[in-house]
Amino acid sequence: MENLNYKEEIEKATSEVILENLRIKYLGRKGIINKLFEEIKTLPKEKRREKGQKINEIKKEIETLIDRKKKELKKIKKEEFFDSTLPGKSYPKGSLHPLTYVIEEIVNIFQKIGFIRVSYPEVEWEYFSFEALNMPKGHPARDDFETFFIEAKEHQKFGKMILSPHTSSGQNREMQRVKPPIRMINIAKTYRPNWDATHTPMFHQFEGLCIDKDINITHLKGTIDYFVKEFFGKERTIRLRPAHFQFTEPSFEIDVSCGICLGKGEVDGKKCRVCKSGWLELAGAGMVHPNVLKMGGIDPKVYTGWAFGFGPERCMMMREEMKIDDIRILYNGDIRFLEQF
Repeated sequence: MENLNYKEEIEKATSEVILENLRIKYLGRKGIINKLFEEIKTLPKEKRREKGQKINEIKKEIETLIDRKKKELKKIKKEEFFDSTLPGKSYPKGSLHPLTYVIEEIVNIFQKIGFIRVSYPEVEWEYFSFEALNMPKGHPARDDFETFFIEAKEHQKFGKMILSPHTSSGQNREMQRVKPPIRMINIAKTYRPNWDATHTPMFHQFEGLCIDKDINITHLKGTIDYFVKEFFGKERTIRLRPAHFQFTEPSFEIDVSCGICLGKGEVDGKKCRVCKSGWLELAGAGMVHPNVLKMGGIDPKVYTGWAFGFGPERCMMMREEMKIDDIRILYNGDIRFLEQF
């Protein structure tokens, strides 16, 4: 009995089949334990009792070890079991911010007509946001109640560091980077200290810039009309109103016809509750000022161009199906609103 190696054999068993074979080997009708019981008959009577007790103890120990090992193997099998026929678990999925969808749509619209998306700094120098755009020192836009200034060391050439108040600062950088023809679309965050139903301190702009030989206002109007029809719908139209921007000449405000009254100004004989006049203000645009071209290293006698500045948030709000009357809902993190997209 001293040579029995049942403990090690049972411990090394890796399946219930192996374990069952060990049970038969030791506890079966022709197993080792029964053979040991039969050998008792050959012993003197005074030794049979002691021998029988030892064999019974070994038998019980084998039974206990086998039962314990069987439970371990079943637990392992249960943990490792995988039923490939069961349906997969569905996990909650997030989504992009609604404004991200709008920006991607705008980029795709302009890519179809050859515009390249670029990206320029949101933390900018005064020079690129003002001087390079024909806005000298003392211009109202450079007041601290119009622009966020950063407490940092002033650059000898570029001036103070600011949070970019508009994407137009990318115009000079793009002119320095490449030479005409230029067709760029720059969408980025911009910053101004405003906070109400139609303004937030951080918002987005997308800047369009086209510079080439013989570029004129008809190209500008045609491009914006194309965008409006692609983004808002074929029935929408635009109009240009004279305006003033320091970096374009001539300059225009771009209006788009109201999607409710389709530019009529009234619905069923009553004044339109959305536009009141048939038109909604959409963007600013104009022909690039010759001084801006010169600052970018481009000869205004050879090249002309136009630029525009839109607000993706405003474009989004002007889609009637969105029914957004307060721009701040886009940024207050209300999951009930965001989950709709």
